[in-house]
This record gives sequence, C-alpha cells and structure tokens, in this order.
Amino acid sequence: MEQRNSELRDDGTQASLRRLPAVDQVLQTEQARGSIARFGRLAVADAVRRTLAAVREEVKAGTSPPSMTVIAERAAVLLETAARSSLRPLFNLTGTVLHTNLGRAVLADAAIEAAAMAMREAVALEFDLATGKRGERDDHLRALVCELTGAEDATIVNNNAAAVLLVLNSLAAGKDAIVSRGELIEIGGAFRMPDIMTRAGARLVEVGTTNRTHPRDYADAINDETGVVLKVHTSNYRIEGFTREVPAAELAAIVKGKGVPLVNDLGSGTLADLEAFGLAHEPTVREAVAEGADIVTFSGDKLLGGPQAGFIVGRRDLIAQINNNPMKRVLRVDKIRLAALEATLRLYRDPDRLAERLPTMRFLSRSADEIRALATRLAPALQPTLGAAFDVSVIDCQSQIGSGALPLSTIASAGLAVTPTDGSGMRLTGLSAALRRLPMPVIGRVERGALILDLRCLEDEERFLTNLFGLPAEMGRSTEDADR
Repeated sequence: MEQRNSELRDDGTQASLRRLPAVDQVLQTEQARGSIARFGRLAVADAVRRTLAAVREEVKAGTSPPSMTVIAERAAVLLETAARSSLRPLFNLTGTVLHTNLGRAVLADAAIEAAAMAMREAVALEFDLATGKRGERDDHLRALVCELTGAEDATIVNNNAAAVLLVLNSLAAGKDAIVSRGELIEIGGAFRMPDIMTRAGARLVEVGTTNRTHPRDYADAINDETGVVLKVHTSNYRIEGFTREVPAAELAAIVKGKGVPLVNDLGSGTLADLEAFGLAHEPTVREAVAEGADIVTFSGDKLLGGPQAGFIVGRRDLIAQINNNPMKRVLRVDKIRLAALEATLRLYRDPDRLAERLPTMRFLSRSADEIRALATRLAPALQPTLGAAFDVSVIDCQSQIGSGALPLSTIASAGLAVTPTDGSGMRLTGLSAALRRLPMPVIGRVERGALILDLRCLEDEERFLTNLFGLPAEMGRSTEDADR
C-alpha cells in the first residue's frame, strides 16, 4: 500500500512537471512583456529560466506548480533585485555623523547641483576661456582655496592619503622624513603612515618616544639628508597623561633657516572654527598655515563637508614642485568632484549661513532639544509598527563626529531605544537585519541590549516612517505568538 502511494505521488509529480510552461510561453504573459520593456528580452528570458528551475525543485518537493503569471512575477522580482544598486541610500542613525563606511559627508545642495551640471554638459575643465588656450584644472579652485586658508598656492588630488604620498614623493624621495613616534598613526583600513612614507620613497626617521617628543629631538635629527619634517595631527586618537609634543609653530621655528620644509598633515582638516558651532576646537587649515607650515594637507570629505579629495596648500615653489611630479596626473580629480568642491568651498564665504547650507555643519550643530522633540514624535508612531515584541523609548545619547575628528569629544543627542520585551538577543539581531533589508535601509547601533537609533542625522521623518511599512509583519509579534 505504501509503495502504491509512493508511485501515485511520483506520477503526480511527473504530471505537474509536464504542466510547467516553456520559457517562450511565459514570455507571452502581460507581466513578462512589461519586464521586457524595462530589462530587455534576453535578461527576462534568463530570469524566467532560473525561476522555472527553482519551481521544478519545489514541485519535486511536493509543491503545486504556480501559474505562468506567478512565474513571470517571480522572474520580475529577480530582475528588480539584480537591478538594484548596492550603493544604496540609507538612514544613518548610528550617531556617527561622518561615518567612513556610510560615505562620510553628505553634500550640500549647491554641490550636488554643480556636480550634476558638470556631468550633463561639456565644461571648461582644462580650457582657458580668456585666452582660448589649454588651462589647468586646479585653477578652478586655487584662488578660492588660497582665500580661505591664507596659503600662497594650492593643488588638489583624490584624497588626503594621496596628498601625503604625493608631497613626500615630491619633496623627500630618497631622503629622510623626520616624524615623531607619537604621530605614526594608522588610518582606516589598516593603512599606516610608515607604509605611505615607504611607498613615497622617503626614509622614515623616528624621533622622540610614543608619549613624549621634545624640540631637541627634531633639531638633532635634521641633517643634509633630510627631505622634510613631517607633523601629523593625531586626529583619530589621543595619548593622555605624561605626554609632550612639539606644537607646529615651535616646530616651524626649528626648521626655519635649515632649508627643510615643514609638512603638517591635518588629516580631517577644517576651514571653520568648530567652537562657533558649539564643538571642541580643532586646528583649522588657516591656523596651520599661519603657524609656519610650508605645506599643509587635509581632506575634502570629512569636516570640510565636500566630496572625497585631498588638498595640498602652502608655499608656491613647493606646490610647483609637487605639480611637476608625474604622479600628480595619476592622483588628479575629475570634473565632477572639482565642480562639487568649488560649490562647497563657496559656502565658506558666508560663515553665518554655513550651518544652514552645509549638511555636515547642520548635523553637528543640531541641538539635543531639537533632536529629542523629533524622537518624541517618532516613538508613538514606531511602537505600533513593531508591536508587542519590542518596547520603544526616547533616550538621551551621545553622537560623535567620526572619520577620526575629535575622537574623545561627543555631542549631546537623543534618539530611540528599541528593546525586545523578552530580552532576546536573537530577536534584536533579527530586527537589525530587517531594518537593513528595507527599501531604504536603517542603520543604528546595538548597545546594552537595545537597538539605538540616534536621530542626529535624520531630517526627513515622513520618509522614515513611510519606509518602515516595509518591515515584515512578524516583527510586531511577541515571542509567545511566534512560537505558536
């Protein structure tokens, strides 16, 4: 009897498999024709084949075969998923404003419009409209950068690590580069300053100790083999306690008259006094230039609030030497970034409206009271979406700047704490994963048994709430319900 039932099931399965449509039949459905209009016949046909292969396995497992319409719809889902960019916009609710893994600075509207224009039209990238001859792409930014920093000259490359590499290769290839042991930093992705110096062809000469470096350490190390003295702003960490470093102004006085340039790598770098926005002081580029550095390097996509770039400013003769290095062409920036950088820099000419127009400064200067009011509005709207499985509460929390800037400084903020009512870590992990799968992923941080959504960088609350409709219904069920 049992063998007879098995034979009947096998016969039924084979009959179901024979009823499955051919690829060409599925392509004739209205749903498939709509997909063909979007993705092309070859892509749709391939998606249908893959869908039919999956359906065959399901039928063999005992599932009833779906209709041609359902098969076409499933193929369309495959195509939609494949067409979705992995570089997706998301809600950064981590509490880190300049999050390296989430793209750092959000660009100002002016920068976005300028970049779009540069993409849409031919532009005078390396063409002098006044003379009708070849121009220099750096000319679009040179005067503006010098105006904002007080430097004699400036050049731009694709990021700050490239700026340091190019400077050292231009000024210290085959020579000594003197740097304090306490400033041999490691930046994101395990890139280390000594490695960059080696690739630049400079010989690393360490002076002082990890926690204390004195003026005499530099003075004793400078000789005929010295190419540069390098000062590195330790923006991504702090050594506290029994410490000593030589300030840039004092170091400039030491190297003056010895024919050795002082290079000050500010890392993140800022053109604005952060104290004006209620933040701790961070050395500005103008201050570094005024203190006597011959060359200053800094980033464009961190505290400056623009696209990724590396700025090199300083003495005109040294900038000319750097620009003559063949590596400069390898590291140059394109018209899109130049346009966005110019628009971003122009915002600094109006410091009174900088926080209003530059997202980075707007996020950093946002008051905790304003953010708390936002959290108070969102909490009762989020709770029904998550249901009895989670408690949603308004909390005070601390944001940070990110990207290595002011690592010990935090900014009073507010947000939402989402806590599983049963204390389940697995349920919290599931919620985090579900939020990442939303049409516009929501990224928070897990801390002390709760998912913390720091709202400092959230501006479009309506879009945020609408986006949450994409959460699966089971997220709102309690553990007891889920086990039934």
